Amino acid sequence: MKTYIVDSFTKQPFRGNPAGVCFPEQVLSDETMLQVAQEFGLSETAFVQSTDKAGMYTIRYFSPKKEIPLCGHATLASAKIIFTHTTESEIHFITVEKLDLLIKRNGDEIIMEFPVYDTVAATVPDKMLQALGLNGVVNVALSPKNKILLLEISDTSMLANLRPDFTSLLTTHDAINGVLVTAPSDSISYDYHYRYFWPWAGTNEDPVTGGVQTFLAKYWFEKLGKTRMKAFQSSTRTGFMDVELKGDKVLLISQAVIVLEGNLLV
Repeated sequence: MKTYIVDSFTKQPFRGNPAGVCFPEQVLSDETMLQVAQEFGLSETAFVQSTDKAGMYTIRYFSPKKEIPLCGHATLASAKIIFTHTTESEIHFITVEKLDLLIKRNGDEIIMEFPVYDTVAATVPDKMLQALGLNGVVNVALSPKNKILLLEISDTSMLANLRPDFTSLLTTHDAINGVLVTAPSDSISYDYHYRYFWPWAGTNEDPVTGGVQTFLAKYWFEKLGKTRMKAFQSSTRTGFMDVELKGDKVLLISQAVIVLEGNLLV
């Protein structure tokens, strides 16, 4: 099975978020795909198959723990490979939830069209703040669709220096997939920073997360009044993307680097 590792949301190898991408020649069982994702040990591994319609592919995503309905960096990684090895400049990925993701190539950049989801007001347990190393927050919201808790804080340095106690963090909630911490940027280079911790559903920290823009971009639009913004993920590996709100869609615009190509013998 043709297999790749691609660093997404970056221009440099060993930055951004590494995703496994597999192109199986036959339909794999869910168990096999989960085992492959566990073998890679990355945040997500995508499984991509062509359809009988030109430019249309099915895509499924697995973390080492379970299937994930939508993943930004693995979508970007998959598109990078297809655009590198074909002449196509526009493709569609059909997800397990039947979302039709339109993906376009624009020079070195890849533009992904994702849905937009609302957030609702929420509260955060004190024990979660303690596990994250936070004394307080500016605001709390929940993305019901993604089951992700959003915590806004005021300081990007504090955000970058967070060192959560993941063993404790796991015990602070039993009904979410992850917690996202975000702050307004303190420089003109970006509009907001963020980090995503998800030991409930995947790895301790997702190095650069695209899927959260389905609600995070709208959250910051409502605060900043800007439909196009620059987002920075201040994890150890770091990563970046432009986001643009267009009605009920959000465009994720960034780059990716292929760092490994080979055959998985399964």
